[in-house]
Amino acid sequence: MKYLLWGLGTVVGLVLTLLLVQTLASERVEVVELTTTDAAGEPQTTRLWVMDDEGYQYLRVGADGSGWFSRILDNGEIQVSRSGNRQSYTVVPRPDKSEKINALMQEKYTWGDSFFAIMLGSREGSIPLELHPVN
Repeated sequence: MKYLLWGLGTVVGLVLTLLLVQTLASERVEVVELTTTDAAGEPQTTRLWVMDDEGYQYLRVGADGSGWFSRILDNGEIQVSRSGNRQSYTVVPRPDKSEKINALMQEKYTWGDSFFAIMLGSREGSIPLELHPVN
């Protein structure tokens, strides 16, 4: 019984450590809030990393997509809250900038970007999403 409890405690400890590292990796540098609309018309908020390059802001979606990216494709216009400012945007996929945006994200988010690349797969095939303000 003693070994079973020790083993269970070890597993729980490892899971909690992994969750703590994940939170530190994702939240320690700049994070924006993306608001999309689901099929029922309800707003959905997702916290994401952002990168600036050549006058545009970029989000990045993995090659396998995501729920928030599917909602962008379904609805077009999004809102992004950054540094307390909320703005509406349209999104232009820019796969041609993938290598550059991946490098800039690695530079900005350092070990956090590496951590997620290891946990979720490489950044190969990820798509930078260029944000265009809606006036």
